[in-house]
Amino acid sequence: MLEIAIWLSETKWSIALLESLYMYPWIESAHVLSICFFIGILLFVDLRLMGVAFTKLPISEMNKKVLPWSLFGFGLMMLTGFLLFYAIPVRSYQNIFFRFKVILILLAGLNAFLFHRQMKLEGMIWDEGKSIPKSVHLKAAASLVLWSGVIISGRMIAYNWFDCDRQPQPEWVNWAAGCIVDLNQMGGLDGI
Repeated sequence: MLEIAIWLSETKWSIALLESLYMYPWIESAHVLSICFFIGILLFVDLRLMGVAFTKLPISEMNKKVLPWSLFGFGLMMLTGFLLFYAIPVRSYQNIFFRFKVILILLAGLNAFLFHRQMKLEGMIWDEGKSIPKSVHLKAAASLVLWSGVIISGRMIAYNWFDCDRQPQPEWVNWAAGCIVDLNQMGGLDGI
């Protein structure tokens, strides 16, 4: 994977994006706005699924109306996130918080898949007055926790304390970040 990140960093579009005076900040701003859009919709949906808010609104109707908007927000968020990665692929790839963010996004996606599968099988029953299963409450709560983790870890990417350029650092940090440590630069194997 590091080889792919290095290759991406050497493409003319990646270099142009990184060196652009205005494009990177504009893309970063669009990323933040798309996160706000997506998370706002997600908060609305998850609070409804947990039975905390909007309890009179049928879940199938809500899902029909907001799903296209949430997919639009998610798509825009992923596109702008990819462009941010594309501008600095090696640094992003070797960032522990970026790696954690990707894992959380995958877990949130799995959670959403499981919810939508359950919604397809049981959703109409929930509209008929039967209570929402506890498993759906848990999926909604997990969604809020996972996406909060995505936002926090995304924010921490800019403040990476574990940078491959800063050596020596603990071996577990080098492993987690995928750092390739030049032992000669650190004084060889003396003292190990």
